[in-house]
Amino acid sequence: MPSPLYARLQQTAERLISNFGQIGTIERITPPDPVTGGDPVETSYTAKLVPMTYDQRYINGTVITTADRQIYISSVGLAIVPHVGDVVTAGGVDYHVIAADPNNYDGVTNVVFIVQGRISS
Repeated sequence: MPSPLYARLQQTAERLISNFGQIGTIERITPPDPVTGGDPVETSYTAKLVPMTYDQRYINGTVITTADRQIYISSVGLAIVPHVGDVVTAGGVDYHVIAADPNNYDGVTNVVFIVQGRISS
């Protein structure tokens, strides 16, 4: 059963991201079927998000670089859960998802998605 606390937190995150964020996309490439073959299928999902620079104390040059962004993605109305391998486009810049955190504390409600994005080259 969903917790009312997490539903309120989800609404707050949605409101803040809507007010201060932007519209971006999440692209997921589904590999071809191993039996029947075919071409990979690229699907694009519209998302409300906020890309933010990591605080200097977290940047170590290997796990988190100076070009990485911490991207907060609203879970409200998003058809997928972002995961490693997706590409997030924010402000015309493509970021490969290096790490993803669904912020799902009760196992039911995704409050907000926080991903580590690395500029794709």
